[in-house]
Amino acid sequence: MLIRAYDDSDWPALCRIHDAARLDELRDSAGLDAFLTLEQTAEGEGLFDGQLWVAETDAGVTGFVALDGDEITWLYVDPAHYRRGIGRALLRHALAHTGDHAEVTVLDGNPPALALYRSEGFVVQETRTGPLVGNERFTATGHIMRRQPG
Repeated sequence: MLIRAYDDSDWPALCRIHDAARLDELRDSAGLDAFLTLEQTAEGEGLFDGQLWVAETDAGVTGFVALDGDEITWLYVDPAHYRRGIGRALLRHALAHTGDHAEVTVLDGNPPALALYRSEGFVVQETRTGPLVGNERFTATGHIMRRQPG
């Protein structure tokens, strides 16, 4: 697996990955009716505000991670490639580019994401319920997690 900087030619793959994985993320949190495509949300949610990397395997681009300062703002893996270490590799790559502390928000109802972040030293610091970022017509509960090196 190669983790490299995003290139504009990766856009179709990012859309495909996000749109498939986002359904899994929303299913047990805000609900599937809250789904919006990456094309609809990328700019408003700041996908390109910081650093953006993709994971490339023999199957092509299979995941991506975005980092804005010390906040991991996006991390998605193609559902056809779940549980193969891609998400962990992307997370570790992003963490190598953070300062002393890293932060992420994980939707309640997404146990695989919570488990991944916990296994990498993240701890829930706060839980908030409010408008779903990117589709504020819906309510969601998010766990703000922080990691301190150690």
